[in-house]
Amino acid sequence: MRRLLSIVVTTILLSQGAFAQCESWVGSPNETEASDAHVIYRTSFKSKNYTEAFDSWKKAYEMAPAADGKRTTHYIDGIEIYKSFLKTETDDAKKKEYKAEIVKLYDQAISCIESGGVTLKCNTDECKNARVGQLLGRKGFDMYYTLNSNYSENLKVLEESLAKTGTKAEYSVMMPLAAIAVYQFKNGKLDAEKARTFHAQIQEIAENGKSDERLGNYYEDALKNANASYKEIERDIFDCNYFKSKWEPGYRADATPQKAKDLYNQLKLQGCDDSDPLVAELKSTYEKWAQGVNSQRQAEFEANNPALLASKAYKAGNYQEAIDRYNQAISDETDASKKAGYHTSVASILFRKMKKYGDARGEARKAIKLRPGWGKPIMMIGDMYATGARNCGDSWNQRLAVLAAIDKYQQAKSDPEFASEAASKISKYRSSLPEKAEGHMRGVKPGQKQTVGCWIGESVTVRFQ
Repeated sequence: MRRLLSIVVTTILLSQGAFAQCESWVGSPNETEASDAHVIYRTSFKSKNYTEAFDSWKKAYEMAPAADGKRTTHYIDGIEIYKSFLKTETDDAKKKEYKAEIVKLYDQAISCIESGGVTLKCNTDECKNARVGQLLGRKGFDMYYTLNSNYSENLKVLEESLAKTGTKAEYSVMMPLAAIAVYQFKNGKLDAEKARTFHAQIQEIAENGKSDERLGNYYEDALKNANASYKEIERDIFDCNYFKSKWEPGYRADATPQKAKDLYNQLKLQGCDDSDPLVAELKSTYEKWAQGVNSQRQAEFEANNPALLASKAYKAGNYQEAIDRYNQAISDETDASKKAGYHTSVASILFRKMKKYGDARGEARKAIKLRPGWGKPIMMIGDMYATGARNCGDSWNQRLAVLAAIDKYQQAKSDPEFASEAASKISKYRSSLPEKAEGHMRGVKPGQKQTVGCWIGESVTVRFQ
């Protein structure tokens, strides 16, 4: 019985408190005084002279918090007055006091509408919910920007606001809702599903508000800021479809192969599969373009690199074309070492593929002149002499040709890169040197000079086996 009595008494006290905070001046003994205080403070308030307005506001508020019972003016004006005081206040205790007053006034205004202590012009449940939701949204806004409230509490107020207003919320709730949701998610206090829900609500609010002739631009700006906040976490909370919806319109508006590649790569990072129609389209578009570009670049590269075309022609067995390309490369080249390389390549084709020994030696000699001491063209001339020796007259002249080849190999030994190969060939052909008996018959002694016959025409110092 005592417990029941206690509950009843508490309920009565709370009801009396709620009634007191919603009391109007209508029928009150102080009606004239409260009404006059209202008029006086409103004059200063409208001119934003909040310090001057404060005393009269406080008098009007304390006598009749709900004014004439049909408006929340005293609560809302009080909030604005205390917010103005906060901007210039330096005392922490005073700041705390002002913040508490702001919260109290919001709560009283909301409570009085819900309880019927304040009768709105449109006194329907839908109208009440809309006004309560609006006040909750403004409270949430102030909690974020002015009161520096706890984020969890702030988010709860914003959720309560959206539950009342739905998509008809004011644009002011969008940015704090986004900022808090992102922060809470990043710190493990909000799951991905909830973060996505808030994001969807923000998009719906913006969509509904953009048609407002007076405030449409504010909704658009708020949406941009909210989405910018969400960009920090969008890759962590959204799937492939979200990013397709977000990025595809921009791509369609100005589709290029490079943009197809960029979008393809971005969608792949978001887990999109190649089997997805858009992803498959982007991949095909870019690859076809890239193939054409690569072919064009290759053609341009080859056109500017005749030596490469020469190599390709050689591999295809088109030896004269290869020589023509190398000659073009020689004409275009200014680097002596590279020119020597091209002459050597021409010499190799003329010698090994076309059997034009004299022309081949001429090219090799040009290479030696451009790059003195390089063993490769010298070795090649030696190979020409050694290979052509069998077709160089009688046995004596053939052996003299071998001597000429050995002289070239001996010369090439001075290049460390070819020293080993040259030594090997010298050893190989030593048994083919002229025989003493034949030299004796010809009256030729060791150390004498002899000219090699046929196309070689080199002068050699005779050495016998």
